[in-house]
Amino acid sequence: MRRLLATIVAAYASLAATQTITPRTGWTITADSFQPGNEATNVLDGNTGSIWHTQYSPTNAALPHAITIDMKKIIDVNGLTYLPRQDASMNGNIGQHKIEVEMFFRNVSVTALIEDQLSSDSSTWTTLAFGTYYDDKSLKTTPFTTTPARYVRLTAQTEAGGRGPWTSAAEVNILSAAAYTAPAAIYDPATRTVSRRVVTNTQHDMFCPGISLDAGGRIFVTGGNDAPKTSIYDSNANTWIAAPNMKIARGYQSSATLSNGNIFTIGGSWSGGQGDKNGEVWNAVTNTWSLLPGCPVAPMLTADAQGVYRSDNHGWLFGWKSGSVFQAGPSKAMNWYTATGTGAQKPAGLRGNDPHSMNGNAIMYDAVNGKLLTVGGAPNYQDNDATSNAHVVTIGSPGTTASVAAVGSMANRRAFHNSVVLPDGKVLVTGGEVRPVPFSDAGAVLTPELFNPATSTFSTVNPEAVPRTYHSWSLLLPDATVISGGGGLCGTCSTNHPNAQIFSPAYLFNADGSKAARPVIDSVSATSVAVGTTMTVTTNSAVTSWSLVRYASVTHSVNTDQRRVPLTPEATNGNTYTLRIPSDSGVALPGWWMLYAMNAQGVPSISKTITIRVS
Repeated sequence: MRRLLATIVAAYASLAATQTITPRTGWTITADSFQPGNEATNVLDGNTGSIWHTQYSPTNAALPHAITIDMKKIIDVNGLTYLPRQDASMNGNIGQHKIEVEMFFRNVSVTALIEDQLSSDSSTWTTLAFGTYYDDKSLKTTPFTTTPARYVRLTAQTEAGGRGPWTSAAEVNILSAAAYTAPAAIYDPATRTVSRRVVTNTQHDMFCPGISLDAGGRIFVTGGNDAPKTSIYDSNANTWIAAPNMKIARGYQSSATLSNGNIFTIGGSWSGGQGDKNGEVWNAVTNTWSLLPGCPVAPMLTADAQGVYRSDNHGWLFGWKSGSVFQAGPSKAMNWYTATGTGAQKPAGLRGNDPHSMNGNAIMYDAVNGKLLTVGGAPNYQDNDATSNAHVVTIGSPGTTASVAAVGSMANRRAFHNSVVLPDGKVLVTGGEVRPVPFSDAGAVLTPELFNPATSTFSTVNPEAVPRTYHSWSLLLPDATVISGGGGLCGTCSTNHPNAQIFSPAYLFNADGSKAARPVIDSVSATSVAVGTTMTVTTNSAVTSWSLVRYASVTHSVNTDQRRVPLTPEATNGNTYTLRIPSDSGVALPGWWMLYAMNAQGVPSISKTITIRVS
């Protein structure tokens, strides 16, 4: 997969290309110079009779002159209007000028750390427009490319009439768009660079949505601030596509890709009204949504102190056999949903003695044997101590009671954390807080933990440098490293972390700390295979184990796409291996997968991307 959308895709909000005047409530402004009585604040007062004027007494302040507007939050700006003074004088009319912003995203280079260069302070400026205004009293409008920013700076380089070294203005307004869309931060693992893409065509504010990867590897985003909407990102074409609206408006819901390639969603009372967010399904063939009256949300509600606004959020959903969905949490009651026909629901039992575990998560680390790991979470969405609990849940035929076993607890209580299954079946748990509070880093857990299914225990690994709490994310990369980033997105607060770190697991190193020699997958007989069929793979050296790990999506600590399928060769001839894909598309979901080869020391190869088809 050439591009990975970071949490991401929908963790941010942007604006479309239409222009409206942005409300200036709460804004502040500074200037390099002003004449007492003609302060810069006058350009924000709505009074065309008052002006900002640079100092002219007792001495003139020299050009250039600049005013800097602090909008107090990230807004996608796409223009500026300048109204010259409207009294009898023309002194200070702006001639040559430039308009700059401090951007929310920039292209950055990545080494081990994606540096904190996506900050929202006013230290790094980007010029969006420059030119010369006419020397008259008419309103001047300067449009520019839609850009997320908090700060806007207008610099006057000349006085339009050459009358003196002055600058003046009656009013300045910032233009933004009438409807939200989404910017996407696209990380390219090959070049280790992040680039920004503002999406305007779907008119979808994707802040706090549900996310799944469909059978074609496309990123399928539902709801959020624009609660009914659906948008699809096709990484091959680098294109966003508007899909039909859902039947029920949602935000903070979860979704899951099914064994037949359709996508199921349920819950989501954070946006689009509260309550009765029952299940519905998107049909990949007809591109339509259908309600599933047999899939009520009530059985999966937690007992959250904030009521249904929180209690139907962030379901731990897993597409499984015969069009079914297993719901492992965060409610202590687990459930089966059938997403075919008119739908059905059946209890799957309690998750042992685990309480409701909102903002915890679950990971399918061995899909062949129906094994899931559940970790952490708290009884309430916020302001409640998280747990360090961990359970292995084993599922079989749809509709049957799941088997639950408590395993060794984590060393740290966690909520808002993320969990990633590695090629060898171990699970890396990153970030979180001991007591979940949105937009806070208090009690942040910096030390990740690694779960070993062979021993059912956790061990700690090297700590992260930056807290990863609310709105953070973590993903497995094709080179078998893990990227962990994000957190915050609260406008002006101090807990915004628009950066990431890359974790290299111990399997990539020798005992002395040097880099281990990695096996190489030289060739694969087919990069698109149907369930139940075989492929032939050659490597440069001996390999002892294989696994498929599905490309993943993540938002709000929930990743319904990731799962691991261990593979055992049917035949071996030297360094040539015959591998069979599981015959059930509920185990090997349709979509894009990473194929890893591992040698006797457990060192994984860089993956090859494989597409698994239903037929």
